[in-house]
Parts: sequence; C-alpha cells; structure tokens
Amino acid sequence: MEMFEYAFMQRAFIVLLALIIPLIGVTVVLRRLSMLGDALSHTSLAGVAAGLLLNVNPVFGASVFCVGAAFGIEGIRRRFPRYAELSISVMLSAGVGLAVLSGFTKNAANFNSFLFGSIVAISDAELYSVAAVSLLVLLASVLLYKELFSIALDERAARLSGVPVNVVSTIFTMLTAVTVAIAARTVGALIVSSMMVLPVACAMQLARSYRGTVWASIGFAELFTISGLVIAYYGGLKPGGTIVLMGVVCLIGILIVKSAVERRQAKKA
Repeated sequence: MEMFEYAFMQRAFIVLLALIIPLIGVTVVLRRLSMLGDALSHTSLAGVAAGLLLNVNPVFGASVFCVGAAFGIEGIRRRFPRYAELSISVMLSAGVGLAVLSGFTKNAANFNSFLFGSIVAISDAELYSVAAVSLLVLLASVLLYKELFSIALDERAARLSGVPVNVVSTIFTMLTAVTVAIAARTVGALIVSSMMVLPVACAMQLARSYRGTVWASIGFAELFTISGLVIAYYGGLKPGGTIVLMGVVCLIGILIVKSAVERRQAKKA
C-alpha cells in the first residue's frame, strides 16, 4: 500500500512494537529471565543468515530459529528449575555460534539491517506481520492476564492453584519468539532485548503493583520510542540505538532522583 511508503507510517509501527514488547518484558523480568530477549535476538541472527543462504525470507528464518530456541530454553529450564539462567546461557552460546553463518552470506547489507534495524527497508508483508503479531500479543495479554500474573509471581504456586502452566508458557514462549524475530528487522536484533527490559526496570522503580508495572512499562517504552525517533530524525542517528540510550538515561535519572529522595526522607526521620 502506498501509505506505508511514508516514513511516518513506518515509524508508527515501531511505536506499535513499543506497546507489545513491554507486555512481554514484564513477564520475562518477573520470571528472572531478563536475558531471554538477548538469547533469542542472537539466535534470530542465525535464522537470518540461514534464510539468506537458503534464499528464503530472512524474517521467516529468524522466526523459526527463535521459536526453536525459545522452546529449547523452556525445556532446559524445566530440567534445571533452580538454575533458570543456565538455559539462557546455553541457548545464547548456541545462537552466537550459529550466527557464524553470516560469514557465508553474500548480502552483507541485508544481514546488517537486522543487526541494527532498518525502518525504510521494511516490506509491506513485514508491516502486516508486525500488525498481526501485535494483535496476538495484545489479545493474549488481556485474555491470559491472571494466568500470566500467577506464573510471573510464582510458577509453582500457579501450578498448584490449577493454572495450566504448560499451556500458558507455550503460548507465551511462541509470542515472545515471534515478537523478537519481527522486532529484529525494525529496531535491530542487538536492540530488541534492551527494549524488553529497560522500560520494565524503570517501571519497577515507581510502580507498586503488577498492573501498575505493566502500564508504566508501556508508558516508558512509548516515551523512549517517540523521543528516540525524534532525536534520531533531527540528529541523523540510528533510531534503535537512540531509543535504547533514552531508556538508559531515564533509568539512571530515576535511580538518582529516587536515591536523593530516600536520603532526604532518612534525614527527616
């Protein structure tokens, strides 16, 4: 469609991604799997390289590899329930190792666009994919709100209370993997994990409930995205990196202000 040729419409889809990535990020962070996005994003690069080598859509290759890696992480995590981070380290190592396939690709420019993101290189099919995945994540977040909250809070207690943990985890795992694969094309594989964690980290410093954390995470993600796009546009910078830097600066600012307030309250007491 012609309207997707305009830069502001393409940027609008990054704003849409900023709505769904924190929804996934809240559950990921509370389950102490903050590096999940990083592991999947590196694995997506292997999928991109495989897609370029096999002459198939690299986004499809990234999605297949991400889904496989996500289920691999879940499988390893269940084998080592006390060491959940071990599963991420294993899959991250595998993703980095497989990413060596990029050295055999002829189209290095296309591969680099997945590393750092490329708004203008997004096709109509990829835009529709972003819209479809965003809709699925929103529906799952609404329909499975209580279940995701229970799993994020205490997976063992959720299982004892009758929550279908395996089913919900499977749905969540697939949505996380596909979201990372789709977002890698837009904001960059090296950036998407930061977008998943930084808004949640900022929200957790201010919110006092799960619902509040979710809404605050979305607000921070949109703030970082919009301000980052504006600064990148006028400064001639990469949008993905600028968005992440906005998140880092905001988090540091919140920590400094919160620390100062706590010291002032301690003196008054």
